[in-house]
Amino acid sequence: MPVSWLPVSAERRTELTLLLRLALPILGGQLAQTANGFVDTVMAGRVSATDLAAVAVGASIWVPVYLFMAGVLMSTTPILSRHLGGAAYHRINPLTQQALWLALGLGMVGFAVLRSMAPVLDWMDVDESMRPMVLGYLSALSWGMPAVALFLALRSYTEAMSHTRPVLWISVIGLVINVPANYVLIYGKLGFPALGGVGCGWATSLVMWSMALMMAGYVASHQTYQRARLNFRQLSLEPRTLSYMLRLGLPVGLTIFFEVSIFAVIALLISSLGPVVVASHQIALNFASLLFMVPLSMAIAVTVRIGHERGRKDHAAVVRATGTALWLTMLCGLTAALLLLLLRHQVPAIYTDNEQVRQLAAGLLLFAALYQLSDAFQVTANGALRGFEDTTVPMFYTLLAYWGVGLPLGFVLGRTDLLVPAMGPAGFWIGLLAGLTCAAVLLGMRLQNRLLRNSAPGSGSGG
Repeated sequence: MPVSWLPVSAERRTELTLLLRLALPILGGQLAQTANGFVDTVMAGRVSATDLAAVAVGASIWVPVYLFMAGVLMSTTPILSRHLGGAAYHRINPLTQQALWLALGLGMVGFAVLRSMAPVLDWMDVDESMRPMVLGYLSALSWGMPAVALFLALRSYTEAMSHTRPVLWISVIGLVINVPANYVLIYGKLGFPALGGVGCGWATSLVMWSMALMMAGYVASHQTYQRARLNFRQLSLEPRTLSYMLRLGLPVGLTIFFEVSIFAVIALLISSLGPVVVASHQIALNFASLLFMVPLSMAIAVTVRIGHERGRKDHAAVVRATGTALWLTMLCGLTAALLLLLLRHQVPAIYTDNEQVRQLAAGLLLFAALYQLSDAFQVTANGALRGFEDTTVPMFYTLLAYWGVGLPLGFVLGRTDLLVPAMGPAGFWIGLLAGLTCAAVLLGMRLQNRLLRNSAPGSGSGG
């Protein structure tokens, strides 16, 4: 990282303040949303290892679908940020309406996908004792897909307005709803049947609809949005703008999918090794995902900052925002790595009393510690590139890194004796480390090339 990027000058300190003001509420919201998965994992794990494993396999399927939708809808953020930075307020309402149309379509696709997973479970040879519970969990959760897609579109709108606090508070309220809903539906309280892991799916759908309705009500009524208020009295459909959003967002969705689906495929590949192995993998993955929310929040914040400064045509500010975000993210990655090294034996005890699961999870958390710096850098570099509305080349880089390097190496180490005796889940986590490191190098090179250009590039034909 160039020394000139370090946030030591007054301008860079100001940029640091702006980034933190955006990122911290986003982080709180992301942690609250991710904590729903933590709650599901802990509460299902208290029923049985089979319930925990079923929720783990189900999550390995629906989470990539959700994140794919989130990635596609992230195209809204840099487009709106650029228009807001250029004071083109008259375009915000029609642009956001296109995002909502896109969200509705994505939500219906997600609904259909989650209800069509039986052949996938058969093909991946998921333990037969878990299959009915996994399918029931996914079926229940599918009802929330349209709602969460609409929430994501509105979240992009409010984040582009640099108003990130409502995402935090609505996510916290969603978490508050999830805990009692899980308790009632998992364990069978207040006259409801005890659904076990399937109850987690119904509770998550309830949370998704609650958050979507709260976000819609907030943006419709709060004065913060007065300069670019949404107005649905006259609906707008702009095929050209919608096409640009999809063209820009689809590579982002695929980029996220390529990374997250590796975790999903690993969970499915090790599912035949039994509930103990699956449960330990889920614990390590769930806690690592909590830590990942820090660089992810910084990536979202730097997308907004770069979008605004590109709208103002201030290239020096673009460089400052990028460098400050990367400096701060690497500091956070180092802190996360140390935290995992120090607490890798204590963390699994939060999830389960099963000593065998806890020991195996502690070993996997060691590998998670090793990839924190690479993961933090690559996600923030990708966020900066989204701010430039540069998404297609990063998609191919991540495809190469995750599926060309990470997963093949993980499979060879984890399930074969080609290089070393089969290592089980540890081999897959070594593959993750290699893939994320490759992604960090490639995306860093791409971002450096962007920043060396004389001025911020044009944005294309997106409205």
